[in-house]
Amino acid sequence: MSEEFTLVWRRLADQRRRQRPALSIDQIVRTAIQIADAEGVQALTMRRVATDLGSGTTSLYRYVTGKDELLELMVDAVHGELEVPEQPSEDWRVDLALIAHRQRAMALRHPWFATEVGSRPPIGPQALRWIEFALTAAGGVSRDITVASALLGAVNNYVLGAAVNELSEQEAQRRTGLTEDQWRAVVAPYIREVVIESGDFPEATRRIIDAVDLNHDEQFEIGLQCLLDGIAARVTGA
Repeated sequence: MSEEFTLVWRRLADQRRRQRPALSIDQIVRTAIQIADAEGVQALTMRRVATDLGSGTTSLYRYVTGKDELLELMVDAVHGELEVPEQPSEDWRVDLALIAHRQRAMALRHPWFATEVGSRPPIGPQALRWIEFALTAAGGVSRDITVASALLGAVNNYVLGAAVNELSEQEAQRRTGLTEDQWRAVVAPYIREVVIESGDFPEATRRIIDAVDLNHDEQFEIGLQCLLDGIAARVTGA
């Protein structure tokens, strides 16, 4: 590893101990989050952030080495929105459900988060605070830290996967300009001919004709409860 490489968290701690400059890292990160929320990560550039701040691009490089490091700070800042009690309750199921619902809400507020968080180790101060609470909550299922970590990973993967799926539908609507009802009207003739009338896909046909159309909240809750039921059966024998 290069001796010149320094974790952004250590460098920021050093900067904050010095005299406060006119432009702060918090301002930079907040502005970057606003851009990514409104227009996507693809619209996020150092030049764009500087423009929105009314600053020169060069001045941003006093704080971050580039867009990748800025995204790392953004992911951690968003973790700071996840409010948690001081301590988990005595009911691990309630705690894991709280974790899941709050993480989902946060991921839907920031559509770029779910795809960015997986490639960035959660070692920032806000992420560590959240992880500490989540691991403590998972410890209510098993005091084996390996098992607790794996269970938490399962919940985390479910939440982020569900959020990505929900957000992809929103993106498809934005890209095509069609509402969900309009999109269904467009594809209906194809589905009728290829799936239903062909007789080649009986289970898919049952899904189309007989299944109740659940909204995203309902789908998420059913999946979450199935996951928690599986955790109970696997670990506690309930």
